[in-house]
Amino acid sequence: MSPDPIHSDAGTSRQLRFGIVLLPNFTLTAFSGFVDLLRLASDEGDMSRPVRCSWTIVGESLVPVRASCGIQVTPWTTFEEARSFDYVVVVGGLLHSGPSASKATLEFIHDAAETSATLVGICTGVFALMRAEVMDGYRMCVSWFHYWDFVGRFPGVDERNLVADRLFVIDRRRITCSGGRASIDVAAAILLRHVEATVVQKALRIMLVDDAQKGNAPQPHPPGLEPAAHPKVRRAILLMEQHIGNPLSLAELARRLEMSVRQLERLFAAEAGKSPLAYGRQIRIRTASWLLTSSDRSVADIASSCGFSDSSHLGREFKKEFGESPNAYRIARPQGQQALANT
Repeated sequence: MSPDPIHSDAGTSRQLRFGIVLLPNFTLTAFSGFVDLLRLASDEGDMSRPVRCSWTIVGESLVPVRASCGIQVTPWTTFEEARSFDYVVVVGGLLHSGPSASKATLEFIHDAAETSATLVGICTGVFALMRAEVMDGYRMCVSWFHYWDFVGRFPGVDERNLVADRLFVIDRRRITCSGGRASIDVAAAILLRHVEATVVQKALRIMLVDDAQKGNAPQPHPPGLEPAAHPKVRRAILLMEQHIGNPLSLAELARRLEMSVRQLERLFAAEAGKSPLAYGRQIRIRTASWLLTSSDRSVADIASSCGFSDSSHLGREFKKEFGESPNAYRIARPQGQQALANT
């Protein structure tokens, strides 16, 4: 059940309550952007009072939690003492440095899922939601940067529920966000459920944000890809990156973008000067070239990971692109010095 609506007249309706859990090495930008929009939309003028909504930093203890930049934030209350919330927000950050979410944190998240609260995973907060076993059957957003980390840690996840080409995903009582600037967009989307749009728009303007992005806006393109002006093309490229091992058919790609195959082909011709299939092939070749010089994996293994039928298939396509075989390419370049295929 959704939380009770909140009106601008806070004296006649209760606050919207947010409990915020900061994971070790959380991203400060994601946390501050989310909270600041709550602050600005919660009150009139420049008072910053928690009138329309309130927020509480919750932790296993009152020991400060270190952000990835080194700044520390002290929880206001513990899991045991926390009251009920309308939204429980889990803010993640670095995956490969320091401890992960504790057992107590995962239990708190799991218990919150048994209430009427909506769970929100920001940045790598979705990893903790998965570990807490509260995402079964839900669609979820993962940053393209952490997509393969996610698949590696949760190999049983249904890829149809994994979205790495959008800023955030709202699926019933689960909201997941790629992180960074998109945390402001998520906060705006949540607030728009409960308060007048003019209040949220004013808060965004104060933060010098022209307008909140919608959940289907594309994530920024990965490095090595030429930026595309059209958001549909950018999302198509991200989907290609996401499904390198099992390339999507042109019809499936168009379906996910909610457009016809003919429209998609015309857009790619205008934006990239080539067809979607040709663009996808170069992405797969480029990834194979990187794996050849950054790992000791066999050519056959790399071919399979990059969506080629076998090493011979990769060899033929590789020679068309680079004029040499995968093995010759690997020998000629020290590890980590691969040349990216032009896209």
